Amino acid sequence: MPHRTLLALILALLTAAFAVQTQAKPLDRIVAIVDDDIIMESELLERTATVRVRMKEQNTPLPPNDILMQQVLERMIVESIELQMAERAGIRIDDNRVNETLENIARQNNMTSDQFRNTVEEEGIPWRNLRDQIRRELVVGQLRQRRVGGRIQITEQDVDNFLNSEVAKTNLAPDYRLGHILISISTSGDVNTAEEKALAVYRDLKAGADFARMAAQHSGGEQALQGGDLGWRKAAQLPTLFADTVLEMKAGDISHPIRSPSGFHIIKVLEVRGGTEQFVQQTKVRHILIKPNEIRSEAESQHLIEDIRKRILSGKEDFAVLAKTYSDDPGSALQGGDLGWVNPGTMVPEFESRMASAKPKELSEPFRSQFGWHILQVEERRNQDMSEEFRRGRARQMLHRRKFDEELETWLQEIRQESYVEVKL
Repeated sequence: MPHRTLLALILALLTAAFAVQTQAKPLDRIVAIVDDDIIMESELLERTATVRVRMKEQNTPLPPNDILMQQVLERMIVESIELQMAERAGIRIDDNRVNETLENIARQNNMTSDQFRNTVEEEGIPWRNLRDQIRRELVVGQLRQRRVGGRIQITEQDVDNFLNSEVAKTNLAPDYRLGHILISISTSGDVNTAEEKALAVYRDLKAGADFARMAAQHSGGEQALQGGDLGWRKAAQLPTLFADTVLEMKAGDISHPIRSPSGFHIIKVLEVRGGTEQFVQQTKVRHILIKPNEIRSEAESQHLIEDIRKRILSGKEDFAVLAKTYSDDPGSALQGGDLGWVNPGTMVPEFESRMASAKPKELSEPFRSQFGWHILQVEERRNQDMSEEFRRGRARQMLHRRKFDEELETWLQEIRQESYVEVKL
């Protein structure tokens, strides 16, 4: 091809390409830079659409679109910070864990996995997006348990003080479903500005404004986009800041703004329901565990546990003696396999199921758990008032939950302030 003809062709192509570029519109843009991560406009729009669908399903009034997008972007910024921290900490969630979580959600909604997936996709949410969001939430949950949980110290004296408190005495009192609005100091400029805004929101609520709408529009709390709904909690599980106030409130009551280091909190008692059982059914059980190992195969382990069961059933050899001789559970072997009185929910599912279905004095068939091959024998059952150990365990859990919620708000503000964030929205 002559040089002049080739040159003309190249110029024509370049001219055409330039014309296309000048006419093209950007398909996406960066709306925020968060440390080593970026948030794209398409991601923000996609997440906002998902939140909008969820809020409509929950009949939560939608705030104006610009406010909703700002709320969603702030959640995405904090989530990005947490996900980057989790990545550095080596936290991973595999597909099996995601699948189990989705199956649990389906069961809670009385659906099969396929029905749940169809419902999600009919609502316009791609299944891949939901899986990704569930994975992110599980990663963030693990990170929070490590970082926030590690900051919480509960002493035996703390437990004693709690058990002697009025809040502990109301542990069997009604459960509360609370709505929460946080007017954050960090986002409102200063204390006086935040207090004025909190009082204005409080007056609007007392005048009849919808609580969920006000939470979605004004709250800086974690549940703002769920209408501020904190879900059901026992009195003893309420944050210390709210406990005394809530116990004096009835369904429908709205608290005056409550001051804390993070801002001003407004609480509404959405619903109240009454107490819990005071007794638990305990099971006295013993077992023998045979674990496969480098020397003993899976089949040999199963054969050994079956042989031990036959020897016990023959009446010629004693359960306790065989447990001391063969059991690979060091915690119970020296006690003849005795696990003592067991509270419901403390054993692995396979063991729990066999224990629940076994009749007293009956020797179970061999069964497999994650630990190896078992046989068990239920010696007796009893309905027992909460033992001191159980009470103290419950107290410790409640104290941890209370302190966790309080510490989480502080930690989230800390990591947000310590991170490089540039918003380009």
